[in-house]
Amino acid sequence: MAAAGGGVGDGELRLLGKSSSPWVFRVRVALGLRSLSYEYIEEDLANKSELLLRSNPVHKKVRVLIHGGRPVCESLVILRYIDEIWRGTGPALLPSDPYDRATARFWAAYVDDKVWHSIQELNRFFGLSDLAVFFPVSRSRTDEQRAEALQNALLAVETLERAFRECSKGKAFFGGDAVGLVDITLGSHPIWMRAVDQTAGTNLLDGDKFPGLAAWAERFMAVDAVNKVVPDAGKLLEQYRASRAKWTTATAADSS
Repeated sequence: MAAAGGGVGDGELRLLGKSSSPWVFRVRVALGLRSLSYEYIEEDLANKSELLLRSNPVHKKVRVLIHGGRPVCESLVILRYIDEIWRGTGPALLPSDPYDRATARFWAAYVDDKVWHSIQELNRFFGLSDLAVFFPVSRSRTDEQRAEALQNALLAVETLERAFRECSKGKAFFGGDAVGLVDITLGSHPIWMRAVDQTAGTNLLDGDKFPGLAAWAERFMAVDAVNKVVPDAGKLLEQYRASRAKWTTATAADSS
C-alpha cells in the first residue's frame, strides 16, 4: 500500500505498522505533514514478518521507518528523525528556541509516561485489552480502585489542559500556529480515548472541564494529514466492545 505525496524515491521510504496503533498513527501524520511518499506495510502482530524482526530486533514492535534501507525505531525517535532529515519541507515539529524545544520534549514525554499509563490502567480495569497493544486485564479490582484509576486519568488530562495554555500561547496548537511534536504525540490518543469513553462510560475529554483540550482535539482531527490516516472510529469501538465482551465472559467463568 503506497501513501500519496512526494519527496523521496520510489521504495526508498517504508513504514512497518499496524493500523490500530496510536504510535504508528503518529508517524503517518508526520509523514503526511511533510507530503512524503512512502510504502506502508501492515504487519500481522500474531505472525510478525522477518522484515520487522530484522529491522527492530530489540523490541520486535511496529512503528519502524525504513529510510534508504536503514531502520529507525520508536515513534518519538522517528518523529525527530523526520523533523531533521526533511527540515524545510513542511512545518517544523520542534520550535527553534532551545527552551521552547526542551518544553515540547518534556510534554511529549509526559504524554507517553503519564497520560498513556493512565489510559492503560483504565483499559485494564474495564477489560479493554485489544488493539495494537495488549494489556493484562484485571478481573478482581474494587469499585474504589476503578474510581481511582479514572481520577488519575482525569488528573493527567487536567495537567495537559494547563500545558496547552502554556505551550500554545493562545494559538490553535501546542506548536502554535502549526501542528508540532506535542500535538502529534498527544493527538494519537483522542480517538482511542473516545472509544474508551463510549465503552466504559467515562468522559476523558469533557468539554466543560477541559475546554482548551476539547477544542484542540477537534482542530487536530480536522488537519488534512491527520484526517487521511485516522483509523475508523466505528471499527475501533467494535474492537473495544468485543474485547470487553471476552473479558466479561472470562470474569464470569472465573467467578463460577
